[in-house]
Amino acid sequence: MPNILDIRRRIRSVINTRQITKAMKVVSAAKLRRAQERTLAARPYAQMLTNVLKSLVARAEIYDPETGEAKHPLLAQREEKTILLILVTGDKGLAGAFSANVIKAATRFIESKAGKSIDIEAIGRKGRDFFRRRYPAAKVQTRSLADTEEESFDIPEAAERAGAIQITGEHVGILGKLEFSQAHRLAESVIERYKREEIDSVYVVFNEFKSIIAQRLVVEQILPVGEIGERVVRLAEEMTEEEKKRAREAAISAGVSMRGGRREEEMSHFGTEQVDYIYEQQPEELFRALLPKYVAIQIFRALLESVAAEHAARMTAMDSATNNATDMIDSLTLAMNRARQAKITKEIIEIVSGAAAM
Repeated sequence: MPNILDIRRRIRSVINTRQITKAMKVVSAAKLRRAQERTLAARPYAQMLTNVLKSLVARAEIYDPETGEAKHPLLAQREEKTILLILVTGDKGLAGAFSANVIKAATRFIESKAGKSIDIEAIGRKGRDFFRRRYPAAKVQTRSLADTEEESFDIPEAAERAGAIQITGEHVGILGKLEFSQAHRLAESVIERYKREEIDSVYVVFNEFKSIIAQRLVVEQILPVGEIGERVVRLAEEMTEEEKKRAREAAISAGVSMRGGRREEEMSHFGTEQVDYIYEQQPEELFRALLPKYVAIQIFRALLESVAAEHAARMTAMDSATNNATDMIDSLTLAMNRARQAKITKEIIEIVSGAAAM
C-alpha cells in the first residue's frame, strides 16, 4: 500500500496543477471573448464587400463576350499544376488536438493532390515545425511577417524547386496581435504569384469558428475566384457530439456566450436589389479594384476565426484538465484515507495483541 506521505505529496502536486489549469482556462475565456468580438465585427464588412461585388458582377462585363475568357486574372481558371496551401495552426500548445487536427487535414489534402507541386505558407509555429521536418524550404529569401511592419511578401521566382512539396513562407507570432495589414500583405503576395502564373490555385486550411459549439475544420479554395459570395469548400469536418458537449460545459462554467452573430444576415441582401445603381467610376474599374480586397478579407477571416477557435479549444482543454485534476484529487484522498485507516487498524491490532499476550 502506498505511503501516506507520498500520497499527500501527490495531492499537493495535483492541486497546484489544477490551479494552473483553472487560471489558464480563465485567461483563454477572456481572450476568446475578445477574439469572438473581433470575428463578429469583421463579418459585416466582408458581407457588404461581397454584396457590392455581386452588384458589380451584374452590371459589368467580367468575361470577354467573344472568347468567354475572364477579364480579371483572379478569375482565370487553369489546370492545377502548382498549388499554394495556406496552413493556419497555433503558435502554442495546451489546446487539445487543435493544431494536430489542422495538420492532419493538410496532410490528407496533400495526399489527395499526389503528382502535383505544392507550396506551403505556414502560419503558426505548430504547423511550421511539423512540415519543416518533412519538406524542404524553397530556395528563395523569406522572412517572418512578425520581423518588421514593412515586410513584403513578394516572392521572387526561384530558379528551381526544392522539391515537389516545399515551404515558401513561415509566419510565426502574427496571430497573437493579428491586424488586417498582415493579411493584406499576404494576400498581395499570393495575388502577385497567381498573376505571374507561378501558382494555379490557392487553398487555406483552418478551423472555421461560428460559435463555441459550431466549429468545423475546412479546406477552402480562395483562388481562382468562382462565384462571388459562394465558398468552395473541398474538405469539412464537423465537431463530434462529445466535443460539442465538452465545449458547451466549458463555455457555461466560464460564462462565455455560445451564440454567433446575426448582423451579417440582416445585411445579406444589401446592394443586391435589381435596380440601376449609379457608380462614380465604371463598374469594371470598381470590380478590378475590389476583387483583390475580397481575397484579402477571405484570408483575414480565416485567420480571425482560427484565433477564436484556438482559444475555444484551449479553454475546453483546460476545463477538462481541471475536472480531471479534481477527480484525481478525490481518488487520491480516498486512497490516503484508506491507507490511514489501515495504519490505525494495524496499530490497534498490535496494541490489543500485546495486551492479550500479557
